Amino acid sequence: MAAAWHYAPATLPDAIIPAAIAGERTVLAPQPRLDVPATTGLQTAIFAGGCYWGVEGVFSHVKGVKRVESGFAGGPPRLKVDYDSVSAGGTGYAEAVRVVYDPRQVSYGTLMRIFFSVIADPTTLNYQGPDHGTQYRSALYPTNAAQAKAAQAYLAQLGQAKLWTGKIVTRVERFDGFQIADSYHQDFMRKNPRHPYILRWDAPKLAAFRQAFPQQYSGTWVS
Repeated sequence: MAAAWHYAPATLPDAIIPAAIAGERTVLAPQPRLDVPATTGLQTAIFAGGCYWGVEGVFSHVKGVKRVESGFAGGPPRLKVDYDSVSAGGTGYAEAVRVVYDPRQVSYGTLMRIFFSVIADPTTLNYQGPDHGTQYRSALYPTNAAQAKAAQAYLAQLGQAKLWTGKIVTRVERFDGFQIADSYHQDFMRKNPRHPYILRWDAPKLAAFRQAFPQQYSGTWVS
């Protein structure tokens, strides 16, 4: 059973939110032309978009999302990794989040749209914000054929939309498993709302999400 936490307004002061939004360039990505049909039962999606604290923080506030976990994806499946080894580079893994969602409430396409609108810049190769290295690359890891087809189609659609000045470099990578990070990194944004990194880089993402997607935003943190 997922744990639900109320994200108190005091954790993101109103004085911070306007400045945070102003400091980030939010690009409203288009509605996907191809989406994954809704099915019964929960589905899992894997996203890599730089430091997982903010990625987890945004997806934890999406209506229809039931659980979000920070971890690692994209490297050799038999190689056991942790935060220190991945941060050092060279493992092939990227910081990533595992999102468990109800496709009857939120679609895979909507999750991708949120991801590219307020979480990850798809034109920065092997870095997001202040974090550089292949471990901070942006990537999609489809967990089934329908997701893979939708992900490839959406990246092509984003390239055609020309909403960014650079070339789309986010890749669809093969999903070979997900390794969860230690408890210190789970729900980091909820537990450390005034951490300097959170205030500078991740609070703006959550504020932008709340502003750009009010119908999808939930004030309850799901972890």
